[in-house]
Amino acid sequence: MKKRFTEEQIVKILEELRSGKSAKDVAREHGITTNTVYSWKRKYGDMSKNEIHKLKSLEDENAKLKRLVADLSLDNMVQKDIIKKFCDPE
Repeated sequence: MKKRFTEEQIVKILEELRSGKSAKDVAREHGITTNTVYSWKRKYGDMSKNEIHKLKSLEDENAKLKRLVADLSLDNMVQKDIIKKFCDPE
């Protein structure tokens, strides 16, 4: 069963790690794997709660923009096919 942690919880967990606790102890205390702790440390580093929140919102915005570009590219391809079909002398 996966647990979802909020940005605040991730920051607190990483602060415990920075305070000198071992990753194994922090992971056991919060019911997560040491790999999760290390991946959070790699991803978030020394970020504050506000910085993590901003990162999440930028990732969401980036995903929306990628979907928008994909949709527009698909529309463009369909329009080109239609134009080619009707304007191509056979």
